[in-house]
Amino acid sequence: MGLLDGYDLSVNLSSEVGARRLAAAQRRLLYLRLVDGGIFDGSGILGPPLCVVFEGWDASGKGGAITRLVAPIDPRHVRVISIAAPTFDEKRHHFLSRFWPHLPGWGGMTILDRSWYGRVLVERVEGFATEEQWRRAYDEIKGFERTLTDEGMVLVKIWMHISSDEQLKRFKSRGKDPLKRWKLTPDDWRNREQRPAYELAVTEMLERTDASNAPWTVVEADNKIYARVKVLETVNAALERGLVEAGIAITESDEKLE
Repeated sequence: MGLLDGYDLSVNLSSEVGARRLAAAQRRLLYLRLVDGGIFDGSGILGPPLCVVFEGWDASGKGGAITRLVAPIDPRHVRVISIAAPTFDEKRHHFLSRFWPHLPGWGGMTILDRSWYGRVLVERVEGFATEEQWRRAYDEIKGFERTLTDEGMVLVKIWMHISSDEQLKRFKSRGKDPLKRWKLTPDDWRNREQRPAYELAVTEMLERTDASNAPWTVVEADNKIYARVKVLETVNAALERGLVEAGIAITESDEKLE
């Protein structure tokens, strides 16, 4: 049994419980971001940069989770960056170089929809990187992330995990909905046919780049409600730890904010 087989994809939350926990988590995130930006009490003291990295299977719910993550936050206080294939000019440089401009500064928050992990996922499986390049990338990525976290960044790495059956169900649903049909591309179907190769790549990625300073959180995402709540609560917990480690006081619960 592989690493990914160890996750229970049957976990779920009811609509009522999920809505309650999601609302509470969003309220908490709003408070934490205001504190992080030095705005809540007007102190002007900036907290640590927060970067949330999303990876996952096609149709795993990254977009829906990101939507709920940014919903409570003023758009001026968060950036969402969708990472596409590198351009011709970007390919002329080291693969990590194109990500530096997107990273948040102190008091800032950035969400990356796909990331530098493309080197050991799609570039590995599709042959866009040589074997020497993607094998070398694990240590390069760990060093890059260590540089960021040593400087104080809170780095949250999320893998959205769904079963093959659930993915097929969502693909078919998208194909029938004229407002969602654009999300389904020929590449999605082709990637699905290569799922075994991607499972090997994902497993090695999780095993080799999970670290105490930048751990992976695998989100069981067959149930969208459960997945969105887990994402919000994971980000909140990480930001809380980062603020405390930076010596910035936060309330233990939202009840004290009434």
